Amino acid sequence: MIQTGKTRTEHDLLGNKEVPADCYYGIHTLRALENFQISNQKVGANLYFIRALAQVKKASAQTNLKFGKISQEVSEAIQSAADRLIEHPENWTASFPLDIYQGGAGTSINMNTNEVIANIALESMGYSKGEYNVIHPNDHVNKSQSTNDVYPTALRLATYYSLDSLFDAMRQLIASINVKVAEFSHVLKMGRTQLQDAVPMTLGQEFRAYSTLLKEDLKLIDRTRQLLLEVNMGATAIGTGVNTPKGYAVAAVADLSRVTGLPLVGAEDYVEATSDCGVFIILSSTLKRLAVKLSKICNDLRLLSSGPRTGLGEIRLPELQAGSSIMPAKVNPVIPEVVNQIAFKVIGNDLSVTMAAEAGQLQLNVMEPVIAVCINESVDLLKNAIVSLDTKCIQGIIANEQACYDSVMRSVGIVTLLDPILGHAKCDEIGKLCIAENKTIQEVVLEQGLLSQAKFNEIFALENLVSEVTPIVE
Repeated sequence: MIQTGKTRTEHDLLGNKEVPADCYYGIHTLRALENFQISNQKVGANLYFIRALAQVKKASAQTNLKFGKISQEVSEAIQSAADRLIEHPENWTASFPLDIYQGGAGTSINMNTNEVIANIALESMGYSKGEYNVIHPNDHVNKSQSTNDVYPTALRLATYYSLDSLFDAMRQLIASINVKVAEFSHVLKMGRTQLQDAVPMTLGQEFRAYSTLLKEDLKLIDRTRQLLLEVNMGATAIGTGVNTPKGYAVAAVADLSRVTGLPLVGAEDYVEATSDCGVFIILSSTLKRLAVKLSKICNDLRLLSSGPRTGLGEIRLPELQAGSSIMPAKVNPVIPEVVNQIAFKVIGNDLSVTMAAEAGQLQLNVMEPVIAVCINESVDLLKNAIVSLDTKCIQGIIANEQACYDSVMRSVGIVTLLDPILGHAKCDEIGKLCIAENKTIQEVVLEQGLLSQAKFNEIFALENLVSEVTPIVE
């Protein structure tokens, strides 16, 4: 290594290259920077991933020491360097400048991590960056490892961690919806199927359904997340554990469990685990399901708030901004609209994950970087969309109680309550007449003398208009 002040000369199989002297990354990272200029998004922005990569390197340094593969001094220096990334990944974003889209199955990111940790360790020992004869990125930091077990293991860890913030956002949204469930428990409104009048319900019941479906998705994603805890650490190149001592994989997974505090387990079949991306297909599908559910809720909110005079107008959403450059007094449901669009993007990401997982060939899937991009983006987008939906929409929703009640009493759908008394055929006639002559059920029933006013009032009392199914809990 030659140091000239502003640069240092590093060497790889392709030759020499000048690396900025103050950079913690080295020649392999520099070549990848030149090769992959695809997006404006950098690996360093994903703090979960930086931390996870460092955790893998720290655990590996511990395991290599146990098997006598590196000295105690080198192991401790690597672990100390890794700790700096683990504890404050936000301080090291500039050291991970690679584009998130890249070929090589993540090799560039792994080499980037090896170089950064090696150079941090070298400085801590009083050496200059690039003095790899003391601590080498490959021979020491990457000892007993391959990109093909480091990258997928770190990706699983990073994804596992990132879901915590999504879960927090989901729980808060559910709590806000539950506030509205209680607030709207007495608001009578018309239920609809196929956008047509069905039978009465409360607005609280409608919002409770939203809460329930989100709770179901929270449980499903959390259950799926547990699959990420199976890793192929110790598999090295193709799952055979080449260049590792006997027992290394078991010990490495145990050390990584202690470093992360997670109950990690080794894969049942390391060859299979090194080439398979099935867990990300399942996880992405659960994220897609959440996106679909959120989009359904937002579709409903847009319909329920439509008008406000010529639509359903049963609820009022918070007014956030002017809705038109030409139409005065117009306000649009902008938050549900943006959440809808996020849902479309997550659904598209799921297709990308599916295709990338399918594109694996023989003993490795080289498409994991785009899987990482899509999963990470979906989690971030969903989290941000949920926070916006919660704080800028759900919490400020107001019920138009009178409009809701009036829609029930004008509806033809309430004739369903007369079905057990007058029979289906007669109720068909009443309903058709109401539609043809623009009359209410009450007007037709009283005009034809089918029921007394007192009996009609009894049948259509609030407690009869709103039904509730009590589930059996075993």
